[in-house]
Amino acid sequence: MNPKLKEKMSESLSAVLPITGIVFLVSLFFVPMDLGTTTMFLSGAVMLIAGMGFFQLGAEMSMTPIGEGIGVQISKTQKIVFVTLIAFVMGVIITVSEPDLQVLAEQVPSVPNYMLILTVAVGVGIFLAVAVFRILFQVDLSVLLIGLYVLLIGASFLVPDSFLAVAFDSGGVTTGPMTVPFIMAMGVGLASVRSDKNATSDSFGLVALSSVGPILAVLILGCFYKPTEADYALTQLPDVSTTRDVVGQFLGKLPLYLEEVCISILPIVAVFAVFQLACRRYQKGQIKRVLVGFAYTYLGLVLFLCGVNVGFAPAGAFLGESLAALPYKWILVPIGALIGYYIVKAEPAIQVLNHQVEGVTNGAISVRTMNRSMSIGVSVSVGLAMLRVLAGIPIQWILLPGYLIALVLSRLVPKIFVGIAFDSGGVASGPMTTTFLLPLSIGACMAVGGNLMTDAFGVVALVALTPLIAIQIMGLVYQFKLKKAEKAAESLPVEPVPTGDMDEIVEFEEE
Repeated sequence: MNPKLKEKMSESLSAVLPITGIVFLVSLFFVPMDLGTTTMFLSGAVMLIAGMGFFQLGAEMSMTPIGEGIGVQISKTQKIVFVTLIAFVMGVIITVSEPDLQVLAEQVPSVPNYMLILTVAVGVGIFLAVAVFRILFQVDLSVLLIGLYVLLIGASFLVPDSFLAVAFDSGGVTTGPMTVPFIMAMGVGLASVRSDKNATSDSFGLVALSSVGPILAVLILGCFYKPTEADYALTQLPDVSTTRDVVGQFLGKLPLYLEEVCISILPIVAVFAVFQLACRRYQKGQIKRVLVGFAYTYLGLVLFLCGVNVGFAPAGAFLGESLAALPYKWILVPIGALIGYYIVKAEPAIQVLNHQVEGVTNGAISVRTMNRSMSIGVSVSVGLAMLRVLAGIPIQWILLPGYLIALVLSRLVPKIFVGIAFDSGGVASGPMTTTFLLPLSIGACMAVGGNLMTDAFGVVALVALTPLIAIQIMGLVYQFKLKKAEKAAESLPVEPVPTGDMDEIVEFEEE
């Protein structure tokens, strides 16, 4: 096996095993699943592990160099209209290619699928162009985010409550496994041609701003469409009794995901072909590597989506419905928080972001530190989502104070943590959220007789919120340790300040 692929498979195994073990223990002690369903779930876990491994290697070989290349070329041009057009078109293409958006569009009533997808794609395109201009003209990300979120909060009072959760959910699903590797690399490419001290900090933030666009666009759309009820069919557990039945379930769905991922990845391949013809940036060996990367990405996403939809989604719906029906249904909150802590590590886009953060900061912010902070944030968000379902708490009561805290923190932490934090919020809500946590939330909501549109939807929005706060608190800890290290260095000038892991203090400067 390719050593690099073996490394990615090992990382995937360590990411998926904990969540698999938690679901198994919950089914063992609280809500037993029959043997056939358990086999389906475990088979899905195996496909997740293989899919994540292939996807991460493929994204590293294909999406990253393409994104960086386009970013570098954009930063070199002096034609503002051309830059705007390229950023807008890229935003639209990669958003339409995002599988998670198709899933969300199917669940929203009263709005045609094509209308919601087009609205979200245009929102991402516009704000990706804004993000590019921010890097090129060195606009302060914190100031820009404060202005945009004040606008979002104001717009949220103009749409019905039944549409609010869907609007904020749309901001999370647009930054998934297809979008994040490309946009993150594009930001690195844009900033790489700059030599100023803020270049590293400004390489982050494209995902954050690209997540704002669809929220605002869908809020505007909500002024014209008035959904009244959720058109959602809860994923049912398949009737399987033999290994042949299990194999049949996966093989029956495999053609759907082969087609879906092909449609998703072809626009990116077309962009690469046009870019290469126009710029002649890559040599023959690099082109071959990128094409192999596309093949790995395709295979990985097919395995991942098939495993999570066929094996994980029914289990999520079953657990949510069964736990909420227990006499001690409050147990759903701590179990949800525990699932949230580990499920974020199984998001493929999260690992892409974490490795890119570690690379851009030269190991100053490690993958381990990012994983820990993200896990804590998502754990809190899933616990809050389950509490909302059981108590019927309006999502505004959590989102508005949460974003206020995040925006205040953005003025207190080093600049690089602002971009990383808001990017993390976008990537945390990926396929595992939409296909496991959303069914978990909807199953629980149906069991307690709640309103799906106001109580169940919104889990994606909460998952996208809490990492903003968790990562910036990590930034405050970093700032404190940095100042402490500087004082120690002043008193003992012969001892060098250690570098390396974030916990041992860093080597890049804060402004």
